[in-house]
Amino acid sequence: MTYALFDQWRSTPSSSRPRLSVVIPTYNEAERILPTLAAIAVHISRSGLDWECIVSDDGSTDGTVGLVEDLDLANLKVIRAPHNQGKGAAVRNGMLAARGDLILFCDADNSTPIDELDHLLARIEQGPCDVVVGSRASAGATVANRSNLREGLSRGLQWLVRVVIRTTVRDTQCGFKLFTRTAAHSIFSRQRLDGFAFDLEVLYLAKRLGFSVGEEPVRWFDAPFSKVNPLVEPFRFLRDVVRIRGMAMFGAYREPVCPPLTPESPLLQQTA
Repeated sequence: MTYALFDQWRSTPSSSRPRLSVVIPTYNEAERILPTLAAIAVHISRSGLDWECIVSDDGSTDGTVGLVEDLDLANLKVIRAPHNQGKGAAVRNGMLAARGDLILFCDADNSTPIDELDHLLARIEQGPCDVVVGSRASAGATVANRSNLREGLSRGLQWLVRVVIRTTVRDTQCGFKLFTRTAAHSIFSRQRLDGFAFDLEVLYLAKRLGFSVGEEPVRWFDAPFSKVNPLVEPFRFLRDVVRIRGMAMFGAYREPVCPPLTPESPLLQQTA
């Protein structure tokens, strides 16, 4: 039964409004993207959901895009940025291209196993919840293979977030978040940061726009060869926290600045 459902997803395009979209930002993920896609496809196909997958590439130079395109899957789209901009830009492009009623973005390294999606889906369907954040800081979460340095930096940054941005979310940075379509398009059409602090901006906008946000504990494994530099990113994070407050003060978030991507967008056109 599982293979039959996967084969249907592989060969038959989903409806124009699938139940679920899964957005995966990538940058030079040739070694990890295929196992991640396989795990996601098997798990979600088993559920019987009508769904699509979007790989939003951020200017990879290692053949990531070619590997994904060669899979030739009916419900797998690839977004191709012309050059590297940052994870925030890649996620934004993917979220604005997604057609699903519910939209998940998750990391290409599969640090949070895809079966954790089941808990987030249950939470958002129980309501009232427009955004559900996979959390490594909630009771019941498990974190493995994380260095003491990264753990200490994470705790310090989260303290800063609570003081400056005043969010109640305990883990803003986990790359596993589920949105309703309305919330995703409203938030990401206003979201501007291209770096790793984009998660914080997204949650700030969710609160500002009146969307309800919940947290669900998840399992998380600190994958080797992370692209986050724990000695550099905290300083960029501090800079971006200030930028968020400044942009809010001067009205930058009042109106959308990025429209949803259409099939005619150059980012969605296959290269020869």
